[in-house]
Amino acid sequence: MAETGRPYSIQYIYNSRLALVFESVLIGLISGLLVVFFRYSLSWSDEFRRRLYGVLLVSRPFYLTLSWGLALILLGLFLGWAAGTFPMIRGSGIPQIEGTLHRELVLNWRPELPLKILTGIIGLGAGLSLGREGPSIQIGAYVGKGVLQVFRRPYRERKILITAASAAGLAAAFNAPLAGVLFVLEELQAGFSPLGIACAMGASITADTVAGRFFGLGPVFNFHEIDILPLQSLPWVVILGIFAALLGDFFKRSLYFSQDLYTRLKIPHIARPLIPLVVSIPLGFFLFDATGGGHALIEALAVEGRALEMIVLLFFAKIFFTALCYGCGTSGGIFLPLLACGALLGDGFARLVVSWGFIAETQILNFLILGMAAYFTGVVKAPVTGVILILEMSGNFNHLGSLATVCMVTFVSSELINSRPVYTVLLERMIKNMHSETGAGPALR
Repeated sequence: MAETGRPYSIQYIYNSRLALVFESVLIGLISGLLVVFFRYSLSWSDEFRRRLYGVLLVSRPFYLTLSWGLALILLGLFLGWAAGTFPMIRGSGIPQIEGTLHRELVLNWRPELPLKILTGIIGLGAGLSLGREGPSIQIGAYVGKGVLQVFRRPYRERKILITAASAAGLAAAFNAPLAGVLFVLEELQAGFSPLGIACAMGASITADTVAGRFFGLGPVFNFHEIDILPLQSLPWVVILGIFAALLGDFFKRSLYFSQDLYTRLKIPHIARPLIPLVVSIPLGFFLFDATGGGHALIEALAVEGRALEMIVLLFFAKIFFTALCYGCGTSGGIFLPLLACGALLGDGFARLVVSWGFIAETQILNFLILGMAAYFTGVVKAPVTGVILILEMSGNFNHLGSLATVCMVTFVSSELINSRPVYTVLLERMIKNMHSETGAGPALR
């Protein structure tokens, strides 16, 4: 109680747990607005790129193709400069947040926040196979750091607020507030507390409400009615989970190999984004669905059939191009690309089993959705988040049981092959690389 004797003085409220929840709501509001701007910018740039390649494919004007190539070179040089000068904006941003929470890295929000947004818009908008969710989570964390400079808090409470801010970023990116809370508590915080959950929920729901005001409150993916899988299809769900663990490990190893390849070839940071940007040009002409994050690809798979050969080609092209893009070090996450790979895996697996006569063609959509959840679990090793994220993104709870089954099988299979969580490995590699680049360990909080 304050010296004035008033039980609800400013100092009393500031020191209460309720103040942390109010600050989380404020963080969620600001994060939601910034992520909405980020999403709108990405939507506009993606539509521009789609129309541009439509024109180039039809008329093939040389001057326009040359201009686009030159523009990508200039944009790539800027992305390389930004990543080399501000290493904390590289990649998805999730390993950086983990490092900050463990007091191994420092987020400097003033220069890095605008650069994270700008480089994310440029890279993803230019066609790199990267996702918006990692940058959105880091945008939330930067907002949390900014707010914390106003409301000075001890380390434990700062950790709670940064975690809540990260949840807000994911919630606004995918209109998935519950998945945002579970992801940061399962992946970043590695533990649960009533206060942490309350703050994460406050920030996440606020950010989701802000995003819903602009994008609508419906699910991210527009899937039609989904039937419940019959019990006799369960063995195929188990087999899909095993495949997802094996191919999820291949996805992770591709990311690590790409990072090592850029280092071994001694390509300077300023030139690294040029490689995937140049590769995106022929892919844009001949395999457009392999470029970009993968949102349009997932929705297209749900409504139109693809030949099994094309699905296999897209699956491996998406993996290799995502690895090439992520390895260059520019801003961008892996959530959407890995979900796209999971959708391709589930769709292709189901079409193969349908051709053998073991399941009905109407179940292909079920396996597409199961593939997304399983592949997420195989790569991230966060099965609870995988189940809830896909439930919220698909807007249908008919497949809750099969989702839980496939994620459990994938998680156990990943454990058996000693496949580590991707963000844990990326954090270790990032700290090691920063040490080798600077000749000293990374700055501590």
